[in-house]
Order: sequence, then C-alpha cells, then structure tokens
Amino acid sequence: MFRRLTMGAALTVLLILGGVIASLIMGSIPAIRAFGFDFLVTQTWNPVTEKFGAMAPIYGTLVTAAIAMAIAVPIGLGVAIFLTELCPYVLRRPIGIAIELLAGIPSIIYGIWGLFVFAPFLQAHVQPGLIEAFANVPVLSALFAGPPYGIGMLTAGFILAIMVLPFVASISRDVFDTVPPVLKEAAYGVGSTTWEVVRFIVIPYTRTGVIGGVMLGLGRALGETMAVTFVIGNAHRISVSLLAPGTTISASIANEFTEAVGDLYTSALIELGLILFVMTFIILAIARYMLMRLERQAGA
Repeated sequence: MFRRLTMGAALTVLLILGGVIASLIMGSIPAIRAFGFDFLVTQTWNPVTEKFGAMAPIYGTLVTAAIAMAIAVPIGLGVAIFLTELCPYVLRRPIGIAIELLAGIPSIIYGIWGLFVFAPFLQAHVQPGLIEAFANVPVLSALFAGPPYGIGMLTAGFILAIMVLPFVASISRDVFDTVPPVLKEAAYGVGSTTWEVVRFIVIPYTRTGVIGGVMLGLGRALGETMAVTFVIGNAHRISVSLLAPGTTISASIANEFTEAVGDLYTSALIELGLILFVMTFIILAIARYMLMRLERQAGA
C-alpha cells in the first residue's frame, strides 16, 4: 500500500504537468493557426486589428532575466562564501535570516517599492550618469541611450536581481555547508589560502547544488509577474537601450488577460504562456545536460 501511495503521488505530478501542457496547447490553437511561425518573429501587438506578435515580450523576458542573473549570481555566491568561510559565527544567523526574509517578501511589495522608491532613485542619480559615462563608447552607448525614464528593462532587471538573490544565496550556503570539514582542513594544512580552498575544494564539491540554485533563481526571474509589471513600462516594442520601457511574457498576460475580447486575443495570450513554458523547459533541460557533463568530467 505504501508503494502504491508513493507511486500515485509521483504519477499525480505527471498528470498535473500533462494537464497544464494540454490546456496551453488547446488554448493556443486558434493563434497558432492564425499567425503560425510569424507570431514568434514579429513585434506587432494590436488588439484592435487582431494582429499579434510575441517578439517583444520574449525579448523583454530574456533581457530582464539575463540582467537579474548577471547581478544576483555573483553577489549570491559571494554572500554564501562569506557566511560559510569568513563570517564571524555570531553574525551568521542574523545575516542568514535577513537573506531568507528577502525571499518571503511578496512580489507586489517589491513592485510598489520599485515604482515609488527605486525607479525615481535610478532616474535621478544612476541613469543620467550611465548615459553620460557611455555616450562615446561604441556598443555601450546604444545600450544606455535615451532619456532616463526611471522605469524600463534595466530597472526590472535590478528588481528581479533582488528577488532572485535570496534563492541563490540560501541554496549555495546550504550546499557549501555540506562540504566535509576534513577536505577543507586538509587543504589548509598544505598551505592553501581561503580563496584556494573555495575555488578548488568547496565549489567543485558543490557545483551540482550551486547550479541547481542558479536554475531555480532563473526560473523565478523568467516567470515573475507583478514586480516586473510595476517597473518595466509595459511597452510592446523592442529597443536596444536597456533604459527604454519594454514588456515581458508574464507582464503582458497579467496586464491584458482580463481585458481580452475575442477568442483570437485570448488565444494569443495563452500562446504567450505556452512559449514561456517551453522556454523554461529548454533552459532546465540545458541545465541538466550541463550537470551531466560536469559529472562525467568529474568521474574521468
């Protein structure tokens, strides 16, 4: 009976996942028939003429997630290394609790804070400096061009980084704590520095868990809705500048689903959800493949 109960629990997860996939595909069929592959490569989004393209939300989702991970991963790993290797014992618990509290803050609170506090700060003090500093640099001048709106893809990326940081830091700290002390003591005994112990002992021993934490954070960054909706500007267009307003898949669905009139409009939004599901699946599959290769290399 216990074996059957546990098997039933596992099959229930597969059934729920299959039901979600089937619902998304069935709801997307009208949009797929109407637009085909053009839905993925056009950025037109006009509910009046019923012309829809997903290029702008896909671009915004990938750019904001990339900004978030580029900021959160180094900081999160640094926090985890500090807590496990360098931090005084009396401070480890307070700092660890503070990091975990960040993960417990509702996303809408991040959105409100980002819109009324963080975005005005960026508009007044950060974005003008970025525009001026990179005005004559070939590639960066395009990335940081335009008026300082405050809101935009860069602001959304910063907010996502703050939201992703607790996941990366907490999971990395937990897996760093699993390293057997004898390995680190042996490394210190032959004269290794703290940096060498972290680089050659701690990270190689825990890289599977660290990559898992990074992937969990990336999944949060790709699917975050309310916080991004507040600060990204919700503009269905593609801009090279990170300071310009944009949109993401989840923000587009949240903003427009209740106002969708007509089967084609609703189907286009459901197809956006299907695209986000496929993107997440592909990223997780790539992560699993990377872990398999790392395990093979370690065995070799």
